[in-house]
Amino acid sequence: MSEEQKRAEQLEDQKQADQQEQKQDQTGAQEKKPKEPSPNQPLLDKAAKLIREQVGTEAVEEAYINEADSHLPVVAVKASHWFRIAQLLKEELQLDYLINLSGVDYETHMEVVYHIESFQTGENYCFKVRTDREAPSVPSVTPVWNTANWPEREVYDLFGIDFPGHPDLRRIMMPDDWVGHPLRKDYEPLDPEV
Repeated sequence: MSEEQKRAEQLEDQKQADQQEQKQDQTGAQEKKPKEPSPNQPLLDKAAKLIREQVGTEAVEEAYINEADSHLPVVAVKASHWFRIAQLLKEELQLDYLINLSGVDYETHMEVVYHIESFQTGENYCFKVRTDREAPSVPSVTPVWNTANWPEREVYDLFGIDFPGHPDLRRIMMPDDWVGHPLRKDYEPLDPEV
């Protein structure tokens, strides 16, 4: 094949591609394939259904898949139901290990985020519990998962979230006489140089 023939063939291919693109622009975007369901959708459905049936439909505020985090099932629940839900998760779903928990200040509300795993099944979940900014309080799950003990103290110390039912809720990082909770967005240190 000569260089001229190759060039003519390339031009023809480009022309066809341009025509196809024009056709797509005229008829709208090319049909998109429906999004594949997450491989963890059954896990999310199982947890949300269990909570709604055993605790009540009002206990679940939101349930979704966090695709950016390995399709992690995320369930947001009401603080008033959290302790019962935690017991249920451990008993019924064998979620026997609290990997971590952390506090989050969204300015409009506070939130405690729990990552929980089952050693038996290998399943992982994230549970979020929202609470009021003015009097933030989430029931302690230290009686359910002992690994919550020090992380709850840390969240209390740095965010000011109370954990009723905690066996020893006191500061863990800041001095006992420290005023305020330094990771809150509304925190103003007494000493501006700190």
